[in-house]
Parts: sequence; C-alpha cells; structure tokens
Amino acid sequence: MRPDYYAIQGTPYMLAEPSNYSIPPQIDEFFGAMAVKGYTPIITHPERNPILQKSPQRVLQWIELGCAVQVTAGVITGSWGDRAWRAAKWLFERDAVHIIASDAHDTKHRVPNLSHARDAAEEFCDAKIAKLMVDDNPRAVINGQPLPYFPNPVMK
Repeated sequence: MRPDYYAIQGTPYMLAEPSNYSIPPQIDEFFGAMAVKGYTPIITHPERNPILQKSPQRVLQWIELGCAVQVTAGVITGSWGDRAWRAAKWLFERDAVHIIASDAHDTKHRVPNLSHARDAAEEFCDAKIAKLMVDDNPRAVINGQPLPYFPNPVMK
C-alpha cells in the first residue's frame, strides 16, 4: 500500500472513515503504522458512527496512536439528532476533537456553513479553541503543516 496515494494532496494527512457496520480488528495496527510512516489519519465524524457511539473510548485510543478527530458541524448545531450530539459532546469534554468540518455534500441539504457550528462549539470550549478547530487546523491540513491545536485527550 502506498500511503501517499491516500493522503490529502501531498500532505501527511488522510481521511479515515470507519464503517457504520464493522470496524476491522487490525485498525489500531493500521493507524499506528501510518503514524510511524509520518502520516496522520483524520477520523471523520466518529460521533455519527453507531459503533463508536457505543464505544467512544476507541477514538481516544486512536488519538494516542497519532490520529486527529474531525466532528461534523451539523452535529454540533443539532442537525444530526441527540445521539450524535451526545457523542460529540463526550469527545469535546475529553479534548478529543481537532477539526470541525461541514461534511457538505451540496448547497441545499448539507451546506458548508461552519460559523454556526463554531459558535455552538463554544458551549464545549472557548472561542479561541473553536476558531482553531474551524479555521487554523483545517488550514494546517491543507498546507501539510502540524496542527496548531492537538491536545492530549482526557482519559476519563
């Protein structure tokens, strides 16, 4: 496997979206191997994943392996329902969110509106951290630079 083939435009970052139906047992090994090779998998919307909603501590383990976590903006504003919102809140409470992204698919149903999510995220973190997750960290990903905000997750 050539990790650079899956990386975001020549950067050391790649999106990783675990299936809603099954998470391979060797995924920890994969994430660890990517980190050793200098790549940072970005776990996309784990708060919406039914498996990870039941075992969110797996996400904390993946952060310890070098992964970053991306939460969907619409979840923070309540568009994805209570279960996803509670899972996102759990991640925020443990400093386990690095990026807030729109997950926009079109301009009608899943629009790229981050300002409402940034404001709503202030329920979980201060305004400076919310800005880092909406602006600075995504910019760092695109530019292939280290994330300015990469806290150690709180294992509680």
